[in-house]
Amino acid sequence: MQDDFYCEQVLSGETPVAVVMETDAVLAFHHTRPFWPVHIVVIPKVHVPSLADLGDCDPSLLMELMAVVRHVAAEVNLEHGAARVQTNLGHYQDSKHLHFHVNYGEPGAPPTNER
Repeated sequence: MQDDFYCEQVLSGETPVAVVMETDAVLAFHHTRPFWPVHIVVIPKVHVPSLADLGDCDPSLLMELMAVVRHVAAEVNLEHGAARVQTNLGHYQDSKHLHFHVNYGEPGAPPTNER
């Protein structure tokens, strides 16, 4: 898979990550190069191209993915008083694997991996 950091590096084990939450089908972890002080990435463990192109993704996977995103975002909100959830498409999507960023704080501020 070309341009898919999550399949090529994270899910293969090539790049170790600090796991925040994991289910059979979904992985949430601290971003390897955080842009915000709290920056967590949530991905399906199988390749799904993007939010606009779900490929042959089973709808139950999307429900589980969103449940993990909701849980992680709620925890960040509880701990810090706010949270952002975002995904990217097109040339904004660096890795061509559906993923959500759950973050808190101002861009470029030092990471806080309190979780």
